[in-house]
Amino acid sequence: MAQSANMNVMIATARKAGRALAKDFREVANLQVSVTGASDFVARADMHADKVVREELLAARPTYGYLAAESAEIEGKDPTRRWIVDAMVGVTNFQHGMPHYAVTIALQHKGEIVAGVIYDAAQDECFFAEKGQGAWMNETRMRVSGRRSLSDCVFATGLPSSGRSDLPQALADLAQLLPASSGVRNLGAAALDMAYVAAGRVDGFWGRRLQLWDVAAGMIIVKEAGGFSESIQLGGDPLQYGTVIAANDQVFAPFSKIIRKNS
Repeated sequence: MAQSANMNVMIATARKAGRALAKDFREVANLQVSVTGASDFVARADMHADKVVREELLAARPTYGYLAAESAEIEGKDPTRRWIVDAMVGVTNFQHGMPHYAVTIALQHKGEIVAGVIYDAAQDECFFAEKGQGAWMNETRMRVSGRRSLSDCVFATGLPSSGRSDLPQALADLAQLLPASSGVRNLGAAALDMAYVAAGRVDGFWGRRLQLWDVAAGMIIVKEAGGFSESIQLGGDPLQYGTVIAANDQVFAPFSKIIRKNS
């Protein structure tokens, strides 16, 4: 499969940062007996991975802009191109010793996401896509699932954590979707949820109160795998509104109708 120079840079960078995270992850289990030790260690691991990604991407493309979860935005000399990054998706999973976390990198050109990488270091699975080039997991071409009935589908979402005010809305979503589907999973890493939609492992994902880096790479990976992703707000941009619905092409309409009913 032919890959652009930018995609080669993105994959190499995600893998390098992922290796750093995997090395640190092996130490997390030893820190679970400490009240603060694990969280402090994870914060340092997150910052180190972000440093790896930032240095690699800016060295390879010094004129591009850079927007990341853990560092201040950098305005590039090229105003048309920007990296959108989260060096550790699934921080809570990582902190609790659960091997479900990822590095995510997207490339935005003139406001459009044109390439994305989501690297799951724990499983050594690299999900990636470029505009018009299909979606891939390592060497395997990906397609969304072919399930047509909601009753056969499994969906993923992120449930609110302590202190968030959107718990009633999340419960309303579940009250509508659980009776109509084969189940809902709360896996704790939005970008990986979207990668799983592209791979056909789950049939759809929805989320609210998300950041750009949570959805940017996943949007193009889902699209190139034959699925749909939109904002929960009709006609809105997920990058601006911080909400997303993603699903295979067969169940997107009934699935989105349920989620939008509660918005």
